[in-house]
Amino acid sequence: MKAATILLMLLLGVAAFAQSGRRIKKTATATTDAPAPVIDEDVFSESRAKPRRIYPKNYQLPKNEQTVAAVEKEPEYDENGEEIISVDATLVQIPVSIYDRNGLYIPNVRIEEVKVFEDGQEQEIAYFGTSEKPFTVALLIDTSPSTSYKIKEIRAAAKAFVAELKAEDSVIVIEFDGDPQVLTEATKNRASIYRAIDRADFGGGTALYDAVDLTINKELKKIEGRKAIVLFTDGVDTVSRRSYYSTVTDAEESDAIIFPIYYNTFLDGGSGGGLLGGINGGAIPQNRSRGRGNSAEEYSLGKAYLEDLAISTGGRVFRPESTPGGLTRAFQGIAEELRMQYNLGYYPDRDGTPGERRSIKVRVYRPKLIVQARDSYIVGSDITSK
Repeated sequence: MKAATILLMLLLGVAAFAQSGRRIKKTATATTDAPAPVIDEDVFSESRAKPRRIYPKNYQLPKNEQTVAAVEKEPEYDENGEEIISVDATLVQIPVSIYDRNGLYIPNVRIEEVKVFEDGQEQEIAYFGTSEKPFTVALLIDTSPSTSYKIKEIRAAAKAFVAELKAEDSVIVIEFDGDPQVLTEATKNRASIYRAIDRADFGGGTALYDAVDLTINKELKKIEGRKAIVLFTDGVDTVSRRSYYSTVTDAEESDAIIFPIYYNTFLDGGSGGGLLGGINGGAIPQNRSRGRGNSAEEYSLGKAYLEDLAISTGGRVFRPESTPGGLTRAFQGIAEELRMQYNLGYYPDRDGTPGERRSIKVRVYRPKLIVQARDSYIVGSDITSK
């Protein structure tokens, strides 16, 4: 009897030990599961609204380009006298770049870490993430002379940029002096693109505004999908029919991101803006038909123009002299940014009147980041779709 009691106690002890072991194993497995991330609402980085329309003193907007207030549409009624309410499900789509203070791309940002605000009101995000969809890049080359950059350097840098793109991405090459000229339509054929770049050469005058107008309203208007403009210029215009104001407005309403590569030729003796005194010892006649491109104020206007194009579209200005690796690295930096951009889409929670401007702010719940995105859009513009 005593032996049986001892045996029973041993069996109960083994069972308890075995159960204890199973409990320990279960607990250990649970601790290996990644815990749900906790977002601190007080720690975030966000895109910032930037100053717009940086016109210098005494700059007059053309009378035919003043903004016109949109006229509200008269309500419609059905046969019973009830007002007809139309629901316009408009998707706002904006690219977002996220990087640290050293310019390094931040990967793996999740939708749970992002908020978007329109006119100060939080909006429900329909989607957020990276996209592998191909894009079309319009490469605009200002063929004004500069003592800092030679045409061979410009061509080599442009080719290095194209080499950074994926095989399914398309490129349009446009040069502009007195008139913009499309050197190749949108193509994936690298040989054709390189030949077009090699044909870019200096000429008289600079129709910068006309080149931007041609690119936005003709070349890219007919293309679907992701679009960007890489604009290599000093920003000074001499002969365009279009203006600063009209083309910045067109850029804001377009769905293309603009990345200007700005080079300052003013310190090179005022040889920018299509003034060809720096080429062949000044043997080529200079084009001063509109008296531009000679003063510090005109160069200031050119720089402001490029900043406005970038601000209005969510791009940013690159300056080769402040970029390690110079012009080639500046071009490559743009290619990298295009590849790594996030895409964000949302349906506004209230209707708008066509032509109305809405502000946008994107917030990422991580500290000390730079969040780059357009800071507004125009209701009914190309960045919206139904």
